[in-house]
Amino acid sequence: MASNHTTAAPRKDPMLPSYLDDPALASVALVATDMDCTLLADDGTLPPDFNQLIASMENAGIVFCAASGRPCYTLREMFADHLDTIALMSDNGAAIAYRGEIIYKSLMEPKDVDELLGFTLEDGRGCPTVCSLDACYIRACDRVHDGYFRKFFSTIRYVDTLDGIDAEVNKYTVYFPERNAEEVFADAYRDAWGDRFHVTNAGREWIDVMNRGINKGSGIERLCEHLGIPTADAAAFGDTYNDIQMLEAAGHGFVVANAEEHMHAHANYLAPSNNDRGVSTVIEAMLAVRR
Repeated sequence: MASNHTTAAPRKDPMLPSYLDDPALASVALVATDMDCTLLADDGTLPPDFNQLIASMENAGIVFCAASGRPCYTLREMFADHLDTIALMSDNGAAIAYRGEIIYKSLMEPKDVDELLGFTLEDGRGCPTVCSLDACYIRACDRVHDGYFRKFFSTIRYVDTLDGIDAEVNKYTVYFPERNAEEVFADAYRDAWGDRFHVTNAGREWIDVMNRGINKGSGIERLCEHLGIPTADAAAFGDTYNDIQMLEAAGHGFVVANAEEHMHAHANYLAPSNNDRGVSTVIEAMLAVRR
């Protein structure tokens, strides 16, 4: 059975060109960026000047999109001052909002969620969560990880059982506190579910499962179509597996310097690291060439 991790032929030159080598920065009309380890520093903070940068992008005719595995309600809180101008691609493309309105959502069948839950519980590794448009449902027995969960899910409903959750579910996610998600993905989830769903790692702590065809790349394509922007004029920033399709779909794919080297095969250019505020640096370069 096929993996959902996209692969590409290795580059002859292992070093990506710098973002400064992009000859068409002035043509960018959409900036979509991953959050954790990409836009956010390791301490979880946004760049200190980012509110002003969003306003500057709007003035320059560039649409900003937060593209994340995080849910829409969490992203709304993070960018509350800009909801009437920006786009939010949440749950790895399973829900897309623009100017405060949901323009696309892909909901999972309850029977599929229950089947995935049974698999996780039988496997015995990881903490299952059921992600809906309005809240994340987590077993009460996993509340011990609440401090970590709150970094991603601003609305959590702890329940005795995840069976038969009555909600608009658009993603099933498993948290691995031992940071072995990549190994468990390759050992169990890839072959069991890769033909029926889009299954991917979101770093070393998470395995995300969405409906087949749902990923950040298809999300970029849907958003560009809605905006009337060619994907060639979209810029994407990412660092890990669940960013691959987005980096490949956008005409300007930037991988941050802190990403593992295997991610270079899926991008066009190298941006500074998340802790060096690489996304802001590249956006400032885009704005500078427009002046």
